[in-house]
Amino acid sequence: MADINPKLLQTLVCPLTKEPLRYDKAKQELISDRAKLAFPIRDGVPIMIPEEAREMDYSEVKRDKSASSN
Repeated sequence: MADINPKLLQTLVCPLTKEPLRYDKAKQELISDRAKLAFPIRDGVPIMIPEEAREMDYSEVKRDKSASSN
């Protein structure tokens, strides 16, 4: 499981909301809280295509917010 480059994480924003993303290291996803989407990271490469993102429900966004590392 490859970690994402911290400088890249600072640069990336949600393609829909244009807001910063949270990094969930355990799930290897970049989270857009406002869009309620989880963008996968495959081999250290963020997949920023909304159709590839996993939809999250409200309770999952709230629960994951406290567990992620940004």
